[in-house]
Amino acid sequence: MKRIYSVLVENRSGVLFKVAGLFSRRCFNIDSLAVGETDSADVSCMTVVSSGDERTMEQIEKQLNKKIDVIKVRTFDESEAISRELMLLKVKYTKSNRAEILEICDIMKADIVDMSKTQLMIQICDVPERTRVLISMLSSISIVEVARTGTLALPKCADS
Repeated sequence: MKRIYSVLVENRSGVLFKVAGLFSRRCFNIDSLAVGETDSADVSCMTVVSSGDERTMEQIEKQLNKKIDVIKVRTFDESEAISRELMLLKVKYTKSNRAEILEICDIMKADIVDMSKTQLMIQICDVPERTRVLISMLSSISIVEVARTGTLALPKCADS
């Protein structure tokens, strides 16, 4: 089971280290980690995706809530959230496979953001599963380099 933790923390040095250390010391796995400032420069939002059994997921939430630098912890399942991941992918291309790459990009709603005589850089911002699909579709073509942001997520909108 996967769970998404949206953790508001004080924006100061060492906080990321403390949170990552919490996972490391207890042998909890981090599937994805993304951190950035919120609308307030004093607060950062850490989006952590982790997997494990129900007991592990509960322990992670309890341990996060104990941290002094943690302001608020929200947890939700993937079905309760809108999540996105940004990926940049560099591929080698030739005249013979260029059309195929362009067609794959069109189908996957990915953009070509840079190119040279022999390489294309592709950008996609989508759910993590679709970024993995794009990699698999382009794996028969020579992938040069991949950079991924990790998952960003917010709970779905609800009128309250």
